[in-house]
Amino acid sequence: MRINLDGVFLGVKSAVKAMKETGGGSIINLSSIDGIIGESPLAAYCTSKGGVRLLTKAAALHCARAGYKIRINSVHPGYIHTPQHEKYLMDLGDHEGEWKRKAALHPLGHFGEPIDIANAVLFLASDESRFMTGAEMVVDGGYTAQ
Repeated sequence: MRINLDGVFLGVKSAVKAMKETGGGSIINLSSIDGIIGESPLAAYCTSKGGVRLLTKAAALHCARAGYKIRINSVHPGYIHTPQHEKYLMDLGDHEGEWKRKAALHPLGHFGEPIDIANAVLFLASDESRFMTGAEMVVDGGYTAQ
């Protein structure tokens, strides 16, 4: 909770204070698909990421209504092929079997790559997303659409 939720709260608080003095901008919070769905063995993680989801919406509304010209959105990655994800699969035992099983949970049939998340963040940081605030961008290969 301290890292996943308190850290985001303090970051948003500090960023808003600085950004409202300089004319606005874009804040992008990283959550997870587990902030949208629940997974029984990950109750604390899901709670913290769900908190990021709603903190983003509340802070976005506050900034919009205060006229700060600060947009705040969140990104919700699915399973992304990273060293942390690789360790998670190894810890489950049957690496190859778990790889196939977890990949099959995504309608696109594969895991995302870090660049997929980077592109979502880049879009939200750009003026191309100027009409988005309080939004959640789900980048999960269709995982939560099921």
